Amino acid sequence: MTRPVRQPAITSEEPAPRWRRRAADRPREILDAALTVFVTKGFAATKLDDVAAAAGISKGLLYRYFDNKAELFKDVIRQTLVTTIRDIGDRARASGTALSALDLFLEQMIAIANDPRRSAIPKLVISESGSFPDLAVFYLSEVIGPGLAQLTALIRRGIESGEFRPVDPDLAAKSLIAPLILSVIWRHTFARHAASSFEPAALIQQHRDMLLHGLVTPQRRKKRRSS
Repeated sequence: MTRPVRQPAITSEEPAPRWRRRAADRPREILDAALTVFVTKGFAATKLDDVAAAAGISKGLLYRYFDNKAELFKDVIRQTLVTTIRDIGDRARASGTALSALDLFLEQMIAIANDPRRSAIPKLVISESGSFPDLAVFYLSEVIGPGLAQLTALIRRGIESGEFRPVDPDLAAKSLIAPLILSVIWRHTFARHAASSFEPAALIQQHRDMLLHGLVTPQRRKKRRSS
């Protein structure tokens, strides 16, 4: 009688293939790999083959999740920035005061400016917008528009509560994001050539100090000094 061949048992020391083990995480991991490739190569120079290789999958499998490079890039933005904007908006609306909500926004600006990959996205969109205007339209609609709307509502809330003096909420919102734009452009364009270091957190905190002296009412400012 022929003995059946015993198959070796799979132990916990033999890891399952990457994608079979974490199939539910596949889209997120593809987006994470895509972000690294886009930041390194730029949008125009990136090929889906590059992303597939970085993610450790075949190009055919990549197409099961994303139809083309533009849609992949848009989903990268949704995962890295759009979800952040929604989260910080929810937290700001739940905060006790407009001033505390403002600090939440500024803290998130610092977090983005200090992140080498997330901070590269606005610079990348700006640099590629001439050749790919649809990306600029998407970014304006999904990131800048909602972000400015939330900041405008925050400023208006502070005016109505008496925390901020009357200003143009829309213009004030645009001025709030100015140091973030400067930070990402400086980091990804000029920092490597500059003689001195550039600290986004210090810039944003300085901007906060200057901004509050222009926003806060005299009565509120006097109260803050005495506390």
